[in-house]
Amino acid sequence: MEVYSTFTERKKWAAGAVVIAVVGIIAFWSFSSYNSRRAQIGILPDSTLYTTENYTDIFLDSNVVVNFLNSHQISDSAKVQVSEFYARRNYQFAWLNSQDLNSSVDIFLAQLHNYEFEFDDNSLKNAHFDSLLTIAQQNPKKFLKDKTQAERLELWLTSTFFVYSQKAFGGTVENTLDLEWFIPRKKKNYQTLLDSLVTNSKDLAQQEPVNRYYTALKAKLKQYRTIQKAGGLPKVENLSGSLSLGDSLPGIVSLKKLLYLVNDLRFSDDSPVVNESLLAGIKSYQHRMGLVENGKLDKNTLAELNKPIDERIRQMMVNLERLRWVPVEVESDYLLVNIPEFRLHVFENNKQVWVTNVVVGKEVHKTTIFKGNISQVVFNPYWGIPNSIVQNEILPKIRRDPNYLSRNNMEVVNGYYRQKPGRNNALGQIKFLFPNQYSIYLHDTPSKGLFESNTRAFSHGCIRVKDPKTLAKFVLRNDDSWSEERMDEVLKTNTETQVNVKPTLPVYIAYFTSWVDNTGQLNFRKDIYGLDAKLESDIFGKK
Repeated sequence: MEVYSTFTERKKWAAGAVVIAVVGIIAFWSFSSYNSRRAQIGILPDSTLYTTENYTDIFLDSNVVVNFLNSHQISDSAKVQVSEFYARRNYQFAWLNSQDLNSSVDIFLAQLHNYEFEFDDNSLKNAHFDSLLTIAQQNPKKFLKDKTQAERLELWLTSTFFVYSQKAFGGTVENTLDLEWFIPRKKKNYQTLLDSLVTNSKDLAQQEPVNRYYTALKAKLKQYRTIQKAGGLPKVENLSGSLSLGDSLPGIVSLKKLLYLVNDLRFSDDSPVVNESLLAGIKSYQHRMGLVENGKLDKNTLAELNKPIDERIRQMMVNLERLRWVPVEVESDYLLVNIPEFRLHVFENNKQVWVTNVVVGKEVHKTTIFKGNISQVVFNPYWGIPNSIVQNEILPKIRRDPNYLSRNNMEVVNGYYRQKPGRNNALGQIKFLFPNQYSIYLHDTPSKGLFESNTRAFSHGCIRVKDPKTLAKFVLRNDDSWSEERMDEVLKTNTETQVNVKPTLPVYIAYFTSWVDNTGQLNFRKDIYGLDAKLESDIFGKK
């Protein structure tokens, strides 16, 4: 068998040191420029370590890498990744050794197959790659005797891996700011990812640099894709209103089949009779859609039941794209507001410990998607009235009623309008500050009835919390000086009291219209701000 790392070849490789250096410098410049561009759009660097050990006995010539990249249509970013990958490992082969294909090849091919099925994406297929792979798998030892073929397969595997990783884990959208998403993205290190795959193939967790919410939703996408391939979901017809136990209706069979396919019925049931399991299944479905859980086939429930599975799949893919932008690991303690869900989730030690309803901005006053850090809790707050509200709402009311300010406990201080602390203050009795350029914060409200509405987009952009006192206890749980009793005493007054939060508490204001909750249930919500449509266009336009 021919051994590529012979003394003669290593001398040739050494003699090409200048070429290697130039390639390395070009790769460095290109990669640095690439990173710089990504930093400008809110992508943070990844400091993951990279192995320096040797794991193979054959080597590439740097000129072979350069020639391969120049002669094939591979994205510029992938070319930079390939160049840097081999330069950093002294041009060792990654996927092949002198005897066989490494086990990492089979793992990667399985990942590719799953991706193509789950996302219905064949853009990564390549006839040259497939042909070389087929020959290599049929007779590896014979294949590896042909050095040129082995080099080509090695480089196809690596370049395909980087293109795949960017699509599968980084996302198709480069500039999320255009999509009104201002949570910083952390740049994923695909160099380290590939290094992990080819050196530690058993560590599957290292091979998908995504958060657990992405993994859970992708599993549901696979389930829905299987349903789609089998003919889709049955249509629910000739049914509406309340269903009574014992009713026998033809449309019940289709309804039960649908609910079984989407996991709201535990067991398959071909009977046309309404039973307890069916009514419970309808309520389960309504819960997952954010509907009133009344067990009735009302207009909204029927509309959701009859949405085509293709629409559901596209919605899931849109949100998988968003989840690629979320850090793989977030802080152990944090708050998460999901705008389309109208809910605030509280996490401690990586576990959800509490959930409450919130009111978010109406469409004309959208709540911004970003990350902040709660640094202060304010009891009995003043409300500094935004100038837009003063001009559009307050001043017209003052013109009609000169006593409007005094009747609403408002005042003007140095030209600024504000509402004094009190029971009817628009911010209620508690607000939570996390300094940001969007002037958004969490707060109480005297309008408690809005929390019982099923759709809760009513505010001017800030986020109203149903139970702010419980939230305050959590935020200040590490401050022994703020017991519940002391909070109650302060809240009985009308004196503004500011409490600093140390350490600050991260809060994510996010936008997901499809996700898997902590009980494993797949949820869907309406796209209240119309943000799915733009992202869907970007995703499927680049597929």
